[in-house]
Amino acid sequence: MELILAGQSVHIKCRIQASIMMGNYEFYYAAGWLCALAGRSLFQAPPPRELYSFLQPLFDTYKPGNEQEAYLVKMLKEYRVSDEYDEQMTELFEMGFAEKNLDNS
Repeated sequence: MELILAGQSVHIKCRIQASIMMGNYEFYYAAGWLCALAGRSLFQAPPPRELYSFLQPLFDTYKPGNEQEAYLVKMLKEYRVSDEYDEQMTELFEMGFAEKNLDNS
């Protein structure tokens, strides 16, 4: 899979504030992005259910800086994690973590 597509999809969904995440690839990118925005880092992205558990406190404590960030949190909070996991998901988490804000999409 072209990893950039998952990132672009998350950017578009946040910008238009429509749709839901459609798989763990988007989930890992979005999770990395939220961690960067919230100043929370991980040594390595854990398996999907562990990552979701790590993010759960942020759903209520992170204060979004704009509507797009709020939509990012909403999508993550509503996402139903699957057990699918491969090495590309770690790369996607790192790509999301490298994002500075939602305006550079």
